[in-house]
Amino acid sequence: MTEIKTVSINFTKQCQTIKSYEEALALVYWDMRTGIPPKGTQQRSEVVGLLSAEIFRLSTAPEFMKNLTFLKTVQDEVEPLVQALVIEMSKKAALFEAIPADEYAAYAVLQSKAEAAWSEARDQSDYKIFQPHLEEIIAYKKKFIGYWGKKATAYDTLLDQFEPGMTVAILDEVFAEVREAVIALLKQTQAAPHQPKSNLLERSFAKDKQIAFSREILTKMGFDFEAGRIDDTIHPFAITMNQGDVRITTRYDEMNFKMAVLGLIHEGGHAIYEQNIAPEYDGTPLSEGVSMGIHESQSLFYEIILGSSRAFWEDNYARFQHYAAPSFDDVSFESFYEALNVTEPSLVRIEADILTYALHIIIRYEIEKAIFNDNLDVKELPAVWKAKYKEYLGIEPKNDLEGILQDIHWAGGDFGYFPSYLLGLLNAAQLEVAMRQTIDIEATVATGDYTAIKNWLTENVHQFGKAKEPLAIMVDATGEKLNPKYLIDFLTKRYKDVYKLK
Repeated sequence: MTEIKTVSINFTKQCQTIKSYEEALALVYWDMRTGIPPKGTQQRSEVVGLLSAEIFRLSTAPEFMKNLTFLKTVQDEVEPLVQALVIEMSKKAALFEAIPADEYAAYAVLQSKAEAAWSEARDQSDYKIFQPHLEEIIAYKKKFIGYWGKKATAYDTLLDQFEPGMTVAILDEVFAEVREAVIALLKQTQAAPHQPKSNLLERSFAKDKQIAFSREILTKMGFDFEAGRIDDTIHPFAITMNQGDVRITTRYDEMNFKMAVLGLIHEGGHAIYEQNIAPEYDGTPLSEGVSMGIHESQSLFYEIILGSSRAFWEDNYARFQHYAAPSFDDVSFESFYEALNVTEPSLVRIEADILTYALHIIIRYEIEKAIFNDNLDVKELPAVWKAKYKEYLGIEPKNDLEGILQDIHWAGGDFGYFPSYLLGLLNAAQLEVAMRQTIDIEATVATGDYTAIKNWLTENVHQFGKAKEPLAIMVDATGEKLNPKYLIDFLTKRYKDVYKLK
């Protein structure tokens, strides 16, 4: 056996070992976010720290680095799977190697404790409980940026970890165009003579019936229940152990079915992505979504592009009425569809309507950018949050729960993540236009079998996992780079229909 073959086999096994530890860590995180008793959090945080430290050690071990360095020199001579692993693990190693091992382990423990503090702060609607943990998280992030090396700006360094190649310069331009279009369209809807009634949806829908209806929808979407499950949580998320174990969670409100039903459609989009990555990548670090912007494009395609469309509800409204009976028996399809798509400024991101959703993300992007590029003080965040909601949406939170404490992301140190939500929506709208070149979406949905839609997404997005760069995925699938025109066109068409605008 040649040296290249031997090293390739050993390196692949090392990558699989790292992935196994990551799977164990994912299972721990899932448990902490769904059912751990409060008194178990402290010790479980230490377990998180130990597992994270071991992943760090394995990813920077001398033998691993020796194999990685060698394979870089012969990259054109190894099989495609190993080539992709070398590229991916080189990125991870560069991030890990820059950070002292003891600091990385301490940071992992802090993340777990910060999530617990965030949960307690939410329960009491008191930001001050979470503030000291957030200060530590941000201090670590700033120190890590120093280790990694600042790009054009400090925040660019964080952006690149969630969306490779994305920059503040690009986002400032694209987000400004979207913000201007959204605010203008919002004003048009507010001035429209036809005003749909959103309160039509505030009707009782039992939790068990919501679950049954949602399972039907997820099955149509292509979610494999033999490779996944649904659980309850405070903040909805999807998490992958391996391709045969992809879990989604949601929060139920019997007077607001959108929370769980649309939430599960959203998380189901994430899960379907990871369930349909090419099998040869399973058990390796390539069996994940390539970037958060691509990942969110899949969840938002299903939730917004498809899941709030006229065609989708024409196919599913009768079943919805059946499960929710008798609450919606007197609500016509047209009234329901318009109410579902009403736009009205609101305070909570995960409850935002399709049009104003972008503004929620832009607010978070601007705050994160100010934290890292302008040293915005952590104690000032609630006031800045309120001011931006007042400026962009004309409303402001009355308390910390509906303001600064609504998202879990900062507790986990996920700065640079939020822009991916809007990038995901931009990508989703762009993918829809490309999909329509070969698929009649409305006709497909009308059959009640959405397989053709899932197959198109699998062929053009899902199958590649991390083996293909996000920009290459979008260019190959749609023929061009990021273009905000498609999202603006989508929103304009949707709201002209709902509000009878000319």
